[in-house]
This record gives sequence, C-alpha cells and structure tokens, in this order.
Amino acid sequence: MIEMRRPPSFDAAAHERVVVVAAHPDDETLGAGGALRALHRAGSVITLVVATDGEAAYPGLGEVARRELGLIRRAELAAALRVQALDEVAVLWLGLPDSALHAHADELREALEPVLADADAYLAPWPDDPHPDHRAVGLATAAAAPVSAHGWSYPIWTWAWIDPTDPSVPWERARVVPLDEAARTARRRAVRCFASQLEPGPDGSPPVLAAGLLDHVDRDTDLLFREPRVESAPIERFAALYAEGKDPWHADSWYERRKRSVVLASLPRDRYRAAFEPGCGTGELTLEIAGRCDQVLASDPVPAAAARARRLCLTADGVQVTSAALPEAVPAQAVDLAVFSEVLYYLDDATLAATVDRTLAALEPGADVVVVHWRGWPPEAPRDAGATHRLLSARPELDVLVEHTDEEFLLHVLRRR
Repeated sequence: MIEMRRPPSFDAAAHERVVVVAAHPDDETLGAGGALRALHRAGSVITLVVATDGEAAYPGLGEVARRELGLIRRAELAAALRVQALDEVAVLWLGLPDSALHAHADELREALEPVLADADAYLAPWPDDPHPDHRAVGLATAAAAPVSAHGWSYPIWTWAWIDPTDPSVPWERARVVPLDEAARTARRRAVRCFASQLEPGPDGSPPVLAAGLLDHVDRDTDLLFREPRVESAPIERFAALYAEGKDPWHADSWYERRKRSVVLASLPRDRYRAAFEPGCGTGELTLEIAGRCDQVLASDPVPAAAARARRLCLTADGVQVTSAALPEAVPAQAVDLAVFSEVLYYLDDATLAATVDRTLAALEPGADVVVVHWRGWPPEAPRDAGATHRLLSARPELDVLVEHTDEEFLLHVLRRR
C-alpha cells in the first residue's frame, strides 16, 4: 500500500512571466484554473496558448459543424476566463488540428518557441496524461522552453483514468495550489461556461466532460508536477552569465558565505592530503578548502570562471585550477576528499552516474565526500537537492556521516568504505 502524503505547496509568487499552454479550450480551466488564478493574484504576467480550437470533440461532426464548434469553444474560453477574473490574460490561438497534434509536433514546437523565449516558467499538460494531444503539447512545450524557464505540468484526464497509486505518477515532483472556497466557486462557474462539452454532442455522442471527471475537478487543490530537464545544464548558460558580469551563485552573499562556513565546519578531519573540487566557480570555497589541504585539484567547465578562481588562489599553496567538465574533470590520482558544491544536480542521469563511479574509483578507502546543494530547484537542473543527495546516499560504497538540513541548503558528508 502506497502512503499518500500531501505534496508541498507551489510558490506562485516565484514566477513573473508565465506561459500556460493548453491542447484544447477548457484544459487550462480543468487542470490548472486554480493555479492560473493564484499566479494572476501574485502578479504574474500570463500568456495562454491554445493549440487547437477543440473542434474534434465530437468525431461524428462534418467539416462545417466542426468549424462552428471551434468558434463556440473559443467563445466559451473567453467566458470562462472572465468569470475567473482572468480576462486580462492574453490568449494566443494556434489553430492546429484537434486530435492530431502528434502529427504536428514540429509545427507546435516552432510556434511555441518565440512565445516562451522570455518566460521564466511554463505550465503545460502532464506529458503522461492519457490523451495523445495532451502528451504532444506537454512534450512540445518542454522542448520549446528556454533552459532558464521552470517547467510545470498539470494532469487532466489523469484524475479519472489513472489510479493515484500507479507508479507512473511522479508524486515526488508534485506541488499543490490550495484553493479556498472563492477559487473553487470561480472554477465551478468557469466549467459551466463550456456548455458544448457538458451536453450531449450534436452527433449524439455523450458529453465529453462526464460527471466522473467533474467530480475530480471540483477539488480543494490544483496539482502540478515539476517537469525537469532531461539533459545536463548547458555550459553555455553559465558562461553567458559570467560574460554578463553576473556571478550565478552570488559568491559574496550571506547564503554563500554561511554555506562555505558550514562546509568547512562539517569536515571530519583537520587536514587532508588531496582534495578534489569540481564546479569550483570563482574559487571562494576552493581558497578556504586549501587551508585544510596539502593539495586541491579544482576545476570549472567555464574557462572564465576557472581563470578567476586561479587568480584568487594564486598565493595559496598546492592549488591547481583547470577548466574541465564532469565526468572528465574527476582526477586520475587518488584523493582523500571530494567536495561537490552546487554542481551535481545540474548533471543528467548518465553524467551523474559516470561522475559518481569515477569519483569512487579516485577516493582512497576512508576518504570523505561533501555534497551541498541549494534546497530549491534551479530551472536548468534535472533534479533537486533532495533527489541528488538520495542517489549518493544509496551507494553501498558510501556511509553517511553527517546529514545537515538547513532552511536553504542540504549538506551531506559521506565516507568511502
């Protein structure tokens, strides 16, 4: 029996410009109406993109009747936004063929790219929702979104057709938007605006929105899944930030200064022979580690960052800084300390596995590993801090010595057996 726990809350205030994508008019209301309302009230600028007019809701209709239904559904969406006080939301209609989006995936992605270009978040149907159009829109949106955009998906037919205990449902990535009675009332009124879907179709088909689905829609939360990147964060992303004079980690901030202090305080030994620190950035932590080590082998995949770290550590004995990416950055020589700060969650599954394997090969028996990551989830990252740390803690070659859960970061110290 799977224990169902309430997921954490979605932070609507964290996103300034949001693009919401729907396969059909009503998807956004059924799956994310409460989330749209929360984002709008938090001040987000929202653009709604609707891929089709929903003209194929009743397959038995002829061409003329389909066009008429499409016009009706556009009007229904406008009314639904109005009753939810979302009539300020800009709506972009793509007019792609309903129930055939899988055959227009490239066209869909190309249409979405300019709309998403400066978005810091998107909402789209969950790619595993049991409707082929929803899947097509979910996948196309993720492919079109910039690396700097947070990805969120919303289930629709999942509520009626998939058992919540099904292992395909990614509850570990779930967030909820609590809905008060006013929000629930607004959604009920909005759903009633889609009269063409609540009544039997002109071709005699039963209503699309049957009672079973509507019972699930009338809930006290909206559910969103974080949609992570499947590839490692591109080095070009960080190189651009350094080139613009922006330190991605704000090295002089209280967060970074405090985190460095906790890392140093967590080291189980006073001295180490040789340390390895990939993703060293501009070298602030490297310099502090050097005071506890005879040798530090640091690296960063961004040449400009590595150069700055090299200059900062110029007077520190035993520090060598190179420009290299993981997993190739793992040294061939044996080390007794490895420090991973804000780096591993940016790696895709294959790169992370190769990095851990190479690191274990380089670690001497009894060597220590420090892993520290921000508790949030960077948009460029394939996973969050918790998932990253669980992967390392599960390795049988490593024993967990320290588990530090800070309000802003997670820190683990592990020892090589």
